[in-house]
Amino acid sequence: MNLDTNTEAVRRINLRILPFLMLLYLVAYIDRSNISVAALSMNAELGLTSQMYGLAAGIFFATYIVFEIPSNVLLTRFGARRWIARIMITWGIVAAGMAFVSSAHQLYGMRLLLGAAEAGFTPGIIYYLAKWYPSRDRANAMSFFYIGAALASVIGLPLSGLLLNAHGTLGLSGWRWVFLIEGIPAVLLGFAVLKFLPDRPKDAAWLTAGQQDSLERTIAAEEAEAPVSHHASWSVAFSSIRVWLLAFFWLLQAFGTIGITLFMPLIVKNLSGGGNLAVSLLSAVPFLAACVFMFFNSRHSDRTGERAFHLGLPLALAGACLLGATYVGDPRLSYLLLVLSVALNWAVIPIFWAVTTELVSGLAAAISIALINALANVAGLALPPVIGWIKDSTGTYDIALTLVASALIAGGVLGIAIVRTGTPALRLSRQ
Repeated sequence: MNLDTNTEAVRRINLRILPFLMLLYLVAYIDRSNISVAALSMNAELGLTSQMYGLAAGIFFATYIVFEIPSNVLLTRFGARRWIARIMITWGIVAAGMAFVSSAHQLYGMRLLLGAAEAGFTPGIIYYLAKWYPSRDRANAMSFFYIGAALASVIGLPLSGLLLNAHGTLGLSGWRWVFLIEGIPAVLLGFAVLKFLPDRPKDAAWLTAGQQDSLERTIAAEEAEAPVSHHASWSVAFSSIRVWLLAFFWLLQAFGTIGITLFMPLIVKNLSGGGNLAVSLLSAVPFLAACVFMFFNSRHSDRTGERAFHLGLPLALAGACLLGATYVGDPRLSYLLLVLSVALNWAVIPIFWAVTTELVSGLAAAISIALINALANVAGLALPPVIGWIKDSTGTYDIALTLVASALIAGGVLGIAIVRTGTPALRLSRQ
C-alpha cells in the first residue's frame, strides 16, 4: 500500500466526487423531508390531523423498506452510476407530482410511490463510498456525505418557508410550490449522474494509473480482512449477529434523525409560536450545528482510530439533551437543548457507517447496509403516526420526545458495547 499515492488519490476524490454526492443527498433529503414544512399550511387545506400527517410522513418508509435490499442488489449488478441515476430521475418526478394531490389518500399514495422510487439511494451511496475510500479516510468521507443531508435542512427548511409565501401564485397554494419546485432538481441531477459519476477508481480518468491501482489494491486488501469477507454469500448478512446488533443500534438512532426531523417545524412552532418563515429558519439551526458536530467527531475518530466512544457517547448525550429540552420549562433553553440534541445525534452517523463498512465487504456489504438501513426505517414508518397520535391525545409532544430520548440513550450504550465488546457472544468470527 502506497500511503502517499493513496493520500493524493483521496484528495482528488474529495474534490471530484464528494461535493457531487453531497449535492445529490441534499436534494434527496429535501424531497423526503420537505413535507414537514408543507405541513404548516397543507394540513389545514387537506384536513389532516396530527395523526394523519404522521401517517403521511411515515408511510414513505413502507415501500422504502420493502425495496431497499432489492435496490442495493440491483446496484451491484448494473453499477452505481446507472442505478443511482434511475433512482434520482424517478423520485424527482414523484416528488414534483405531490404538488397535485387533493386528498389525504392521494397524499398517502404519492408518499408510497416516493419511498419506492428513492429506495436504495442512501445505502447505495454508502456502499459506493466504501469502494473509493480506504478505511482510515472513511469516517471523514461519510461525514461530508451526511453533511449534505444536514445542509438539506439548513437550506431546504428556509427555502420551503419562502415557497410557502408564494401562496396564490398561478392559483397554487404555497405548499404545492414547495413540492413542485423542489422536485425538479432531482430529475436534472439524475442525468448529470450518468455523465459525471464513475463506478469505481479504475474508471476515473482524473486519477493516474498508479493512483487507480493503489486504491483498488488497498481497498481489496481491506475487504479481504473484513470479518464478513468480500467472498461471503449474501445470506451471511442475515446470519451475522454483529450485523443485527448494528441494525438495532441504527434503529434506535433513527428515533432522533427521523422522528425529530419530520416534526421539527411543528415542535419549534409549538415552542416559539412564530410565523412560518421564522419557524423554518429556527428549524434549520439544529442541522447547521449538526454539520459542525459531524465534521469534528468524524475527523477526530479517523485521526485517533477510536470508534466506540465517538459512536456511543454523542448519542447518549443527545438523549439526555432531548430530555432536558422536554422538561426544562424555559422555551429558549428548551430550544438550545433541542439544537444540541440534534447535533449530537447526527454526529454519530459517519462513525456508524465507517464501522459498518470496516466489518463487511462485497455483496454481503451491499445486503448488510441495505438491511441495516431498512430496519432503521421501521422507525420512520411507525414513529411519526405514534408521535402524531400522542400529540392529538395529550396536546403536547412531551411523552413522544421522552420516548425518543430513551431510545437515543439506550442506543448510545449499545453503540459502545458493539465496538468495544470483549465477550464471545458479540464477536463475529471470520466467515
